[in-house]
Amino acid sequence: MEVKRRLAWVAAAVSLALVAGVARCDPQVPCYFIFGDSLVDNGNNNYIVSLARANYPPYGIDFAGGPSGRFTNGLTTVDVIAQLLGFDDFIPPFAATSGDQLLGGANFASAAAGIRAETGQQLGGRIPFAGQVQNYQTAVQTLVSILGDQDTASDHLSRCIFSVGMGSNDYLNNYFMPAFYNTGSRYSPEQFADALVADYRRYLQVLYSYGARKVVMIGVGQVGCSPNELARYSPDGATCVGRIDGAIQMFNRRLVGLVDEFNALPGAHFTFINAYNIFADILANAASYGFTVTNAGCCGVGRNNGQVTCLPYQAPCANRDQHIFWDAFHPSEAANIIVGRRSYRAQSRNDVYPMDISTLASI
Repeated sequence: MEVKRRLAWVAAAVSLALVAGVARCDPQVPCYFIFGDSLVDNGNNNYIVSLARANYPPYGIDFAGGPSGRFTNGLTTVDVIAQLLGFDDFIPPFAATSGDQLLGGANFASAAAGIRAETGQQLGGRIPFAGQVQNYQTAVQTLVSILGDQDTASDHLSRCIFSVGMGSNDYLNNYFMPAFYNTGSRYSPEQFADALVADYRRYLQVLYSYGARKVVMIGVGQVGCSPNELARYSPDGATCVGRIDGAIQMFNRRLVGLVDEFNALPGAHFTFINAYNIFADILANAASYGFTVTNAGCCGVGRNNGQVTCLPYQAPCANRDQHIFWDAFHPSEAANIIVGRRSYRAQSRNDVYPMDISTLASI
């Protein structure tokens, strides 16, 4: 009960910070740029033809603005991080951002997107990592025009936080989806991780060349523990799928190596958020965090509420704060708050490498 009260207090605190203007002083960094997939998309896919959309109820049932395109019941991890960084407003989706708004950052994330161009193609339109980077390059050109010259824009960008959370769909909607993709037979898990990281490195190099200096690389979480994968592959519907999580750990270990590689560049401060470790801790100690349901979505259809994801106007569960997962794939707001807080200020030495976001912001 104490834990549940504490989580409720945290949720209320971050909401009040936004509404009451607790963070009226300048944020800790001038801007926040976000790259990723449906875990952090906050509306970009609303503007494209795609099956990967969440701008309908009951998505956003606990979000002040209702359905927005966020794939959860309330806040995403980057919403929480933005508030903890002191931003008065959520970072807007790039598709709805223009002009001076870009001075505070933009969210380029797109549901179903992956590091590889073909990832998620069975779901229709999406903006893969390459496209998100291209959109960022366009944004930088706008910032140069607004600020007057490239040096001023570079100085501005060097103080911003950039977060990249890519890779989940390259496993969910590519490598482990043999009905649509042949990567699972063409690559061993090690080879696939190497191929992903080679592309990831190339896109990070572009971000660095366009001014990114404080970069947060968010690892892939325990995809093998999501309701969809449990429904498909877990004999008892509760034991996480080891071959999926093992492949993901290979990828995550390579991201740690990228951190060291990029931190050798002038002015670079890259860090890794061990989302896999954080999520493993939440699953292993669910009761201490106030969760009672660890293997089923709050909203969904079939085994584990994970065979079909949350349908338009479907009635979700009432005890949303007790579910780790909101739907077949995505964490609930309650879980996102924990992950966001631990990304911002690490609670364990294993949460981050080499520093958390609060430390990165202060550099």
